[in-house]
Amino acid sequence: MASMRDIKRRKGSIQSTQQITKAMKLVSTVKLQKAKNRAEQSNPYFNYMYQTVTSMLARSGSMNHPYLKAGSSQKKAIITIASNRGLAGGYNSNIVKLVTDSGISKEDAQIYIIGRKAKESLQRKGYEMKGDYSDVIEGPTYEDASAICEEVLGAFTRGEIGEIYLAYTHFKNTVSHEPTLMKLLPVEFEEAEIKEADSNVLMNYEPNEEEALDLIIPKYMTSLFYGALVEAVASENGARMQAMDSATSNAEEMISDLTLKYNRARQGSITQELTEIIAGAEAIS
Repeated sequence: MASMRDIKRRKGSIQSTQQITKAMKLVSTVKLQKAKNRAEQSNPYFNYMYQTVTSMLARSGSMNHPYLKAGSSQKKAIITIASNRGLAGGYNSNIVKLVTDSGISKEDAQIYIIGRKAKESLQRKGYEMKGDYSDVIEGPTYEDASAICEEVLGAFTRGEIGEIYLAYTHFKNTVSHEPTLMKLLPVEFEEAEIKEADSNVLMNYEPNEEEALDLIIPKYMTSLFYGALVEAVASENGARMQAMDSATSNAEEMISDLTLKYNRARQGSITQELTEIIAGAEAIS
């Protein structure tokens, strides 16, 4: 049985840890409110962007454009968004699992990583890191998203990669975050929801469809990517808040248990001392 000193030392250590988890929970809560508001404000724009572009392409008839068909290369780019810090429950490991279970072999995958935790895990599993933009997640901007998309699009147009995917965590609400794998290029518009009455309406482009798509698709891709960054930040802070809340509750239970053990040990020590005193008194008499 542990001594009173050991129990007291362990209890003090857990109380110190609990203070840290409480502070981290408060910080994550404040950050979550800001990130949540940003995600909720921007989400409608990105949803409409996706719906508009896919609906427009579905009404464009048969077009022969590089952005609408897979390249000849078997390589597939996966823009992976995680975090630079841990202590967020399964947030980072869920993204890693999403990539490893995507059906894309590690030999064909080229990872454009955002988040050092996922980078470390994927490198250990043998995935190739084509680009590292981990600092972006600390304060993502539309300009950051545009620069990264420009680089990945360049690899696509040069034929270095045949498809582009986006792996991120979709923010549903404070307690619900869903790891999501989205195909960015080639654009797939078969699933676009087109009203029956508009099914025969075709799009016309000026000056021509190629120049129009050269402008529209990069903006479409950047918008979806930036939206994913914003949602990922909110999801990370939500996951960390939940993890720290659970850690704080677990610490409270452990402290209560150790307090009970300490009191029992103290009671046993007092009982033993009284027994020794009584035995000594009887021996003298």
